[in-house]
Amino acid sequence: MIDVADMQPHPAMDRKQFEPLAQEILALKQQLNAVILAHNYQVPEIQDVADFVGDSLGLAQQAAKTDADVIVFCGVHFMAETAKILNPDKIVVLPDRDAGCSLEESCPAEQLAALQATNPNFWTIAYINCSAAVKALCDVIVTSGNAEKIVNAAPKDRDLLFVPDENLGQWVMEQTGRPMTLWKGNCYAHVEFQRENIVQLRQQFPDAKVVVHPESLREVRALADAVCSTEKMITYCKTSSAQRFIIVTESGIIHRMQKECPGKEFLCAPTFDALRAPTDHCRCSECKFMKMNTLEKVRDCMRNLAPRVELPPGIITRARLPMERMLEISAK
Repeated sequence: MIDVADMQPHPAMDRKQFEPLAQEILALKQQLNAVILAHNYQVPEIQDVADFVGDSLGLAQQAAKTDADVIVFCGVHFMAETAKILNPDKIVVLPDRDAGCSLEESCPAEQLAALQATNPNFWTIAYINCSAAVKALCDVIVTSGNAEKIVNAAPKDRDLLFVPDENLGQWVMEQTGRPMTLWKGNCYAHVEFQRENIVQLRQQFPDAKVVVHPESLREVRALADAVCSTEKMITYCKTSSAQRFIIVTESGIIHRMQKECPGKEFLCAPTFDALRAPTDHCRCSECKFMKMNTLEKVRDCMRNLAPRVELPPGIITRARLPMERMLEISAK
């Protein structure tokens, strides 16, 4: 039997110790005319000082319409690049310059260009989890929240190439029936979820709904009551009559779920064989890159306006077109 204690995120530190830092950040925000954007996977204390917490689509939409002079992007590098693409004249800072992404690393721009050259009829769809240089090579960007809609809107006479997440690509093909060539990339945190653990949890908690992110493996997605982006996960849990949920994604989202769905119980799915693993630590899924950001680093990047995200003007111009196409289709 899996111990429920092993399915909880690491306990949050006493919020009182963060109050002085939080107040300093709020003062800096006013001084700089800054906006703080945070991904659902950020640590709770960062989510609590953010102006907006959401998934990649929501963050891109907020970045596109902000009138702030400074964008403090609490996420990973490709997300901050997205904000810079949409706001080339604004200052964009990232708390930790080294906060990367296994999906972004899996798809170097030069390798993508070489594959595209093999088929002039490719219409390239890029998951937002990729570099600005890759975005600049693509026809449209998608997130897990809008991928199905955008693939359905893709030209019928083109051969679709989907990069870089093959698991999300597989799921989109299942939903749309559109054949696509898939890049062989994945999110290291999501592919650690195992079917056997989810089966055991369903047996242990038969009243729980299983909510799975589409970056997970097909055999894990097959067990889900709902497969959806992090934002749609929250909506699903809010509107469902169920009181208990098994959440198959990065555990940072549990903080927001608990705030927005009071009284409901959220269990993080273990990421490896819980029966064989030691029991002295949390076995929730945590993205090592997302967790590189800390409240202290948020304060410091605002104090110093560094590290800044800078991109060549040509990359910004080319990458902006598929980003704007995504936002336009999403708004329809």
